[in-house]
Amino acid sequence: MSETPPNTLQYRFDGPEDAPVLILGPSLGTTWHMWDRQIPELTKQWRVFRFDLPGHGGAPAYPAGSVGELTARLLATLDELGVHRFGYAGCALGGAVGIELALRHPERLASLALIAASPRFGTADEFRQRGVIVRTNGLDPIARTAPERWFTGGFAAAQPAITEWAVQMVRTTDPGCYIASCEALASFDVRPELGRVGVPTLVLVGSDDQVTGPAEARTLVAGIPDARLAVVPGASHLVPVEQPAAVTDLLVRHFSTAWQPAYETSTGQNVLPQAALKPVLSSAPPQPPQAGPVAEIAPVAVPLQPQGRPDPYDAGIKVRREVLGDAHVDRALARADEFSGDFQELLTRYAWGEIWDRPGLDRRTRSCVTLTALVAGGHLDELAFHTRAALRNGLTPDEIKEVLLQAAVYCGVPAANSAFKVAQQVIREETTPQE
Repeated sequence: MSETPPNTLQYRFDGPEDAPVLILGPSLGTTWHMWDRQIPELTKQWRVFRFDLPGHGGAPAYPAGSVGELTARLLATLDELGVHRFGYAGCALGGAVGIELALRHPERLASLALIAASPRFGTADEFRQRGVIVRTNGLDPIARTAPERWFTGGFAAAQPAITEWAVQMVRTTDPGCYIASCEALASFDVRPELGRVGVPTLVLVGSDDQVTGPAEARTLVAGIPDARLAVVPGASHLVPVEQPAAVTDLLVRHFSTAWQPAYETSTGQNVLPQAALKPVLSSAPPQPPQAGPVAEIAPVAVPLQPQGRPDPYDAGIKVRREVLGDAHVDRALARADEFSGDFQELLTRYAWGEIWDRPGLDRRTRSCVTLTALVAGGHLDELAFHTRAALRNGLTPDEIKEVLLQAAVYCGVPAANSAFKVAQQVIREETTPQE
C-alpha cells in the first residue's frame, strides 16, 4: 500500500512478485476485503492486485463520476507500478471497469471475468434516485438494506457477522464518492459495443441475484464473442462472499486456461503496441482483435457532415433524460400525438439541447433559476417535476428551501406558499428511503 494521489487508487498486492498479475475489482459499497477468501488459492499462481473505489475502505475521497474515469485511475496506478498486462476479474461496478478495459484498452488485458455484471445496470433513474436518498439521509438507509440486495435470506440469517460487516462497510463509505459511483453506473451503457470485447471472458452470476441476475449475464454472453456463462447456485449479488469456494474454482480454471498471449514485436519483447497496420476492407463491424487494435489505412467513406451547427436534438434528449428522468420523458413522449408532437420536439431541441446543454452555468445553478422562474409564473405542475430534477442535479432539500425563501421576497408570499406545498410533497416522496 502507498499514499494515494487524486489520479490513482488505493491498492494492495498479494502473492509472488514474479507471477503474472491478476486484478480483482470491487462492487459499489464494498472494499477489497470482499475478495479475502479467494486470495489464498489465487496467490498460488498469480500476483493479486486489489484496489478500493474512491472513498471506500478508507481510500481518499476523490470522487470519480464515470466508469471511464475509474478505469483511467486504475491504469494510472498500474503505470506507476510498471504493470502493463494483466488478467482482470470485477464484481458489479468492478465488472463495468473490466468491460471498459476490454473496449478501450484491449492491449492491456489478457483475460476477463465479469461477476454480477451487466452492460447496463438497471436504469439511470434508479441510481440517481439512490444518490438523492444518500445526499438527504446519508448512507445509513442504503447500509441497512445492503444485506438483502447482496445475500440470499438464508445466508444472511446464518452469517450474522458477515451481514453486519456488509452493513458497516457501506456505512463507512464517503457519501460523496458513493453518489459519484452511482452516477457512474447511471451513465454506463455499452450494449451496442459488446461485440468488440476481444478477450476470453467468463461471465459469472449467482442464481438468486436480484440486482444483476442471470438475464443480464446472458445478455453479456450473447454479445461478447468469446464468452461463457457460469451460474452459481444458492448465491445472490455478492457471490464471491456468499459462495467463495465455487467462485475461486471458476476463476482459477478460467484464468489458467484462457490467458490471451501478449502482443509480440519483431524484437520478441512484450510492449504496449502501436495500432496494427491492417486495412479495413468494408464497413462491417470489426471482428475481435487477434493481435492488436486495427487501424484504418483506407478508411471507409463517411458521409459529409452538413454545414452549420449540428442538430441539438440528440444532445437535448440526453440532457432531458438525465435531468428529468427516463420515466418522466417517456411519459411525455408517449402522450405526444400529431397535434402535440412538434411541441415536444421543440422542447427537446431548444429548451434542452440549446439552453440546458450550454456550458455557461452548471445544472445546479440552472435548477435554481428554473425553480425561481416557475414560482414567479405560478406553474406548480412544472414546479413539481423540476423539484425532482433539482434533487437529481445535486441540490439538497435545504438548498431548495433557500431558493423558495428567496423567491418569496421577489415573487410574492402567496406564490411561494403554494410552491412550498408542492416542493414539500415532492421532497418527502423522493428522499424517503425505500424499505
